[in-house]
Amino acid sequence: MSLRLRLTLTLGSAFVLLWTVAATWMLFDVRNQLMLSLDQRLAASAQMVAGLLVQLPQPQLRSDGITLLSAEQLGIENGLACQVSSLRGEVLARSHAAPDNVLLDAQRTGFHDQLIGDTAWRSFTLIQNGMRITTADRLDERATLKRSVLLAAALPVFVALLGSLIVLWIGIGNGLLPLRQIRMALAQRSADSVEPLHIERLPRELKPLVETQNQLFARIAQTLERERRLTDDAAHELRSPLTAIKTHLQVAAMTEGDVAKNALAQAEIGTDRLHRTLEQLLMLARVEGRVSFDDGLRCTAIKVAQLAIADACQQAGPCIELHAAANVSRRTLAMPPALAIAALRNLLDNARRHTRDGTAVRLALEQLGENKVRFTVHDQGAGIPIELVERFTERFWRSSEGEGSGLGLSIVKAIADRCGCELRFMSHDDGMQVEFVAGFQPAGQPEDVGQ
Repeated sequence: MSLRLRLTLTLGSAFVLLWTVAATWMLFDVRNQLMLSLDQRLAASAQMVAGLLVQLPQPQLRSDGITLLSAEQLGIENGLACQVSSLRGEVLARSHAAPDNVLLDAQRTGFHDQLIGDTAWRSFTLIQNGMRITTADRLDERATLKRSVLLAAALPVFVALLGSLIVLWIGIGNGLLPLRQIRMALAQRSADSVEPLHIERLPRELKPLVETQNQLFARIAQTLERERRLTDDAAHELRSPLTAIKTHLQVAAMTEGDVAKNALAQAEIGTDRLHRTLEQLLMLARVEGRVSFDDGLRCTAIKVAQLAIADACQQAGPCIELHAAANVSRRTLAMPPALAIAALRNLLDNARRHTRDGTAVRLALEQLGENKVRFTVHDQGAGIPIELVERFTERFWRSSEGEGSGLGLSIVKAIADRCGCELRFMSHDDGMQVEFVAGFQPAGQPEDVGQ
């Protein structure tokens, strides 16, 4: 069932029910008022006849003792019957519209319904000046009048209700037109289109829907762009190591002795480089792709620093000195330990790669306020021109004398953006200083310290 039909049936049913109740109430009230008016007409006619009888001359009696008077003579409306009788029950006069039989016996006054012959009558009897005056009208004529009045009142209600349903159908159709425009705009798009929807004059209720749809398209576009970049990066960066490995293996196959051993050693070095590049590419793709790293554990800043140093020192190179300020809180960090350790390890790897021989890399921890901690990595390498600092986080960018895949600082930047951390680079004459500022987990939340 379409939304338009469902809304029309729901609202139309409510309209029909409300209009039916209102019309029934109105018609019932009209019927009661009509019957009351007709009864009041009978009573007023009887009062009028009583006043006129005093003024009329004595009429000539017929052989049966009954005088037939016209409605004009009695002063009553046409269609009403009137009968004048004595208190003893003798009929003195009656109108032409009165039935041949007596309208009412001598003992009854007021309003009464009676059946005379095959005709039902509604009568009113008044006793005044020694006479009983009875006015009456036929109930079938009343019923005919009542049906005419009720039909005249019900017809506009029915027409109004039918018109309301038609207007409701058209109005709902016009109200749902923006949805139809959105559906047509989506149907006309190509399967690979991620452009945002542009629909003019949208109602306020549908703007959030279109904005959410456009945000979804933007996320899909970002996902597709990340996949494309990963494919391009992998194709570009893995081609050289694979070619070098293949070449060294071919040399080893064609030679013997030290030459073959050296070729195999170079192939192993190329394999290690290829392995590191693949790990960095996959890590960057996972961080930018919003893959969950939350394993339910949390680590303190000092624990993260110790684990990152342990990972970085698995490779040969300068040593790392850890300096933790005494005021560093033992609260856990508000980020997954895997991401915190990966960011700090990449910073340490980069610093060890650029520091001078015989020097050490310095890692310092310092509390900033109540809710933040700063990791500072300082190497003893050559200074970097300030104009190159902004390029540090570009993918595959390397300094002229740098080694590695060129993805380490890109991963750190992606982790900082994802976890709401701050990343700053400062070049000094005695080396490069990098600051990574992370937040603590809010107070009151469980703190599971990973071991």
